[in-house]
Amino acid sequence: MERAKTKGKLQHLFSPFVIELLVILFLVEFVKGALLVTILPIYMGTVLGLSAFAIGWAFSLQYIGDNIFRSPIGWITERVGYRISMLAGLIITFISVGLIAFTTNLFLIVFACLLLGIGTSPLWPCVITGTTQVAGEKAQGTVLSIVYFAWLSGTGAGPVVINFFVAKSYAPAFRVLLICMAVVTIVSIFLPGRQQTEELHAQEGMPNLKSNARLSVQNLSGKIRETLQEVRRNLHVSWQFFVALFLQTFSIGLLTPVITLYARTVIGLTPAQYSLLLMIGGGITVLALIPMGRWVDKIGTKWFLHIGFGLTAVTLFFFATARAMFLVYILVCLIGIGYALIVPAWNAYIASVIPKSERGTVWGFFLTIEGSGMVVGPIISGRLWDILGPHAPFYGSSLVLAVLFGIHWYLTSRPRAKVTA
Repeated sequence: MERAKTKGKLQHLFSPFVIELLVILFLVEFVKGALLVTILPIYMGTVLGLSAFAIGWAFSLQYIGDNIFRSPIGWITERVGYRISMLAGLIITFISVGLIAFTTNLFLIVFACLLLGIGTSPLWPCVITGTTQVAGEKAQGTVLSIVYFAWLSGTGAGPVVINFFVAKSYAPAFRVLLICMAVVTIVSIFLPGRQQTEELHAQEGMPNLKSNARLSVQNLSGKIRETLQEVRRNLHVSWQFFVALFLQTFSIGLLTPVITLYARTVIGLTPAQYSLLLMIGGGITVLALIPMGRWVDKIGTKWFLHIGFGLTAVTLFFFATARAMFLVYILVCLIGIGYALIVPAWNAYIASVIPKSERGTVWGFFLTIEGSGMVVGPIISGRLWDILGPHAPFYGSSLVLAVLFGIHWYLTSRPRAKVTA
């Protein structure tokens, strides 16, 4: 009987709508991973001869464009449907990839990177809102672990696979990316339109959103005021929660720009050893996500986050001083387990505080706060490395995770908390 219930729940999660969202997420992250990790840094630096300053600006504008538009896109999606929001974004992304592929003009490439960020900004609000809407409250951990499995798989596969198409020319690689964008643009046409989105809202007992969906220039300001009033009325979180949103991605942002440099120059890993290290750590996280998500749905998020934040904080602290290869691999395995505990539980915890009536808007707002951590983190990381040494970003990330542990403990232990994990 239990097995039949589980099978039925998984079939429900893998509805055509969810599969479409996962395909779009995987392929768009594949394209972004290939561009941002493998192609653009080398292509812009060696082939086009652009300065590091220009490359830095291009990357910054991509992250800024993505982050700024997430919150308004979440609000718009609730009212015009998933199809229009995602299709418009993917067309902009398609154009940005085409510009990068066919121009050598500095300003056009930098502009294309900005378009890449703007174009992909509907991705996460649509995917997170749509999948959690289908899953319901009892399966949010499972569906979010599947979402992050697709994200990590696409992000990881893009830089690896695209290397096979970069030999004498970048043209084959760009053709692959343009084909991927054509596929996701076609898939987005089959996403729910406004009427189907209204039906999804109605199934959740949200009839009021149907009338709110009809937007015009004349009533736009009124609809925004209504939304803000609705969010204030139904969103019950403390200021510590918003701090935690920022710190969770800030802890990762402290590590992303320096992890490769640290592994190669401080620990002394060869490229093969470093690749193996990434495969082990990332593989453990990816493979553990779905079972962890299912356990989160069964027993709640509280202890997953307590253990995940605590384990990762301690492990990163010791990683900063580890030199023996055996110890390094053990610590990386523990970090992988820590993030496998954190990712589905943290996102299920966030989903638990979001009011159904404005799910897209609030998800977009929360994702913007989280994204700001990834913008600020790398900047602080570089300064820590330059001023305090290569160990400093790891100690800093460990400290941030320890603070997160304390904040989460406080939020989940308050006797009168509005929302519990």
